[in-house]
Amino acid sequence: MLNNKTILITGGTGSFGKNFTEYVLNNYNLKKVIIFSRDEFKQFKMAEKFPDGKYPIRYFLGDIRDKARLYRAFEGVDYVVHAAALKQVPALEYNPFEAVKTNILGAQNIVEAALDRGVKKVIALSTDKAVNPVNLYGATKMTMEKIIIAANSYVGFKDIHFSCVRYGNVVGSRGSVIPFFMKFSQKGVKKLPVTDERMTRFWITLDESVKLVINALKNAKGGEVFVPKIPSMKITDLVKVFQPDGEYEIVGIRPGEKIHETLIHEDEGKNAYDLGQYYVIVNENKLITNNDNNYQKHVPPNFIYRSNTNEKWLTVEELKKMVKQLDIEL
Repeated sequence: MLNNKTILITGGTGSFGKNFTEYVLNNYNLKKVIIFSRDEFKQFKMAEKFPDGKYPIRYFLGDIRDKARLYRAFEGVDYVVHAAALKQVPALEYNPFEAVKTNILGAQNIVEAALDRGVKKVIALSTDKAVNPVNLYGATKMTMEKIIIAANSYVGFKDIHFSCVRYGNVVGSRGSVIPFFMKFSQKGVKKLPVTDERMTRFWITLDESVKLVINALKNAKGGEVFVPKIPSMKITDLVKVFQPDGEYEIVGIRPGEKIHETLIHEDEGKNAYDLGQYYVIVNENKLITNNDNNYQKHVPPNFIYRSNTNEKWLTVEELKKMVKQLDIEL
């Protein structure tokens, strides 16, 4: 499906973008990969690993806030993977206008450019924080999901589909808790700072997130939110990875932070289906027939997919193994 296609990745120099680029270059005979991002230095560093000339790759400076630039970048593009976003919860609480411009208005620009430039499929990356959001980041990602899914109503007779993937915290990504704990551990800090000892989180590797997006590119018909079946972890177990005695000090929950995260809310369950390795939430306006083999197994009544009631949990040993495999720049 991806062979001889052109894929554009917004936010392509981020943790996900770099891993996604490596995966598709190694596994498909692509016509072109376009890295669309606003940071010239990150593009320069990425080009050291994937130089233009050796690989069918192009680096396109631009911001998703700039619709005209997106129109130029989307020329000849078959698939768009929308990963660009402002993500730091405390920073966005303090800078709400910037969050709206990038995460919401940027998503609108993606939709309009894709509709007008002949793109075939758009897959947007979302987060568990978009479910029942209590912080601005989550609220902007929830709105982004709504914009992407609603875009299917504007398609008309065009051959284009808009869908989302929604997943939890990425192991070792920039700004996440693992690099945070690593820094304290290397400094010899005996008690790691923990916001709340009850805290649980969904956990996904970068490789798993890449494969989820590949699956969505292959199977999305428009209007779906794909949710992977991933394990949970306890923050106190992660502490034991860095401090064998498991010592920590409670520093209090940050503004906009949750104790537990939710990937599928109870109210979404009526439109959710179990597809084996993942769930899919179908747009209420999308007609699903009994003849569609993809949607035969509906989730149980009152279904909710939350990190503290998850059936799959990572042990301390599994967390240690994960951390050892990471290549993190501190």
